[in-house]
Amino acid sequence: MNEPLSKLPGGMRYYFGGEARLRRAVENAVMSVFDGWGYEEIATPVVDYYALFERGMGRPEAQRTFRFTDTDGRMLALRPDVTSAVARAAATLFSERARPLRFCYAASVFRQRPRSHAEWKRQTRQLGCELIGAGVGVADVEVLVIAAEVLERLGLRARYRITLNHAGILRGVSQELGLDEAAREELRRLIDIRDGAGLEALLAGCGGANAAAASLAMRLVRLTGKRGALEEARAVSGGPHSSQGLCALAEIWGVIEALDLAECFEIDLGDVSGMNYYTGLVFRIYVEGAGARVGSGGRYDELASNFGRREPAVGFVLDLDALGEVLGRGGAEELSDMPERAASVVEGGGARELFMEARRRRAEGERIALRTGGE
Repeated sequence: MNEPLSKLPGGMRYYFGGEARLRRAVENAVMSVFDGWGYEEIATPVVDYYALFERGMGRPEAQRTFRFTDTDGRMLALRPDVTSAVARAAATLFSERARPLRFCYAASVFRQRPRSHAEWKRQTRQLGCELIGAGVGVADVEVLVIAAEVLERLGLRARYRITLNHAGILRGVSQELGLDEAAREELRRLIDIRDGAGLEALLAGCGGANAAAASLAMRLVRLTGKRGALEEARAVSGGPHSSQGLCALAEIWGVIEALDLAECFEIDLGDVSGMNYYTGLVFRIYVEGAGARVGSGGRYDELASNFGRREPAVGFVLDLDALGEVLGRGGAEELSDMPERAASVVEGGGARELFMEARRRRAEGERIALRTGGE
């Protein structure tokens, strides 16, 4: 069936005028912060092998890509994320370069998404950074501090929150309870939707295998806040695996307090969505006025091993579309180095005179609009 060319495919849209200028200004501001911390920009291919993303993101997420075959019959995909390609580059193109590697990017990604009540998009713009090959503790704090600086640079200091969790906590609880893979996923799901009754029923079926781990699992659905949430979790955690994750998170929180950033951060041990991807710190970025989170990140030490070399890695991405919508409603003119200006009209005379005058005004920095006899 032929679609009318006057319409866009679902999930796509135009950006124009002030909205386009704001997006450019936000992107420039974020990339300037990354540059200030020594991150080098990297541009990854828009089209790549589907297998790259299947290996990097996992099959369930990769199956949401736009896939097609090339003339040799190989399966290709439009880029659904940037991290997979950066991890491959680190393990191959940059394998001999001294560590740590610091990369940043601004890139459009494409995913097939089910329609929902929220604005439906299949193309989004990601702004992100990846720190590869650096020690765990300091590197985790580095990306958190960068995320905070980015949001402050965008004028959002009083409006953002970064919530922290650690993949080792849920993984440790699951191990200490002796759960199989299906039960682990059910545990994760129930905690994520804060279903206390369902969680109690699941744990009752474990036969009281580990009372301390079961007690911690029940509390995860409500353990949010500042240092007190961590202290409560550590008071009931008796298992070595979950305790290790809680200790790592407590060390990070101590640095955040020392940097006087605790006001902008929170602990949320019940936010466990997408936890299987991460190996350590996990964080989400929220801004007042946005319908969903505007960014996320964490530690993913296993990803690079998919391409031949295991090494520590941590990073985060911001959703430019979500940030642009929030800043567009709140006003962010101070970000733009291309403020909207009225155009002065250049008209009259022949072509030579017209363009001589136009070039003169442009050399003086004016915004112009040519008006010829045919207009």
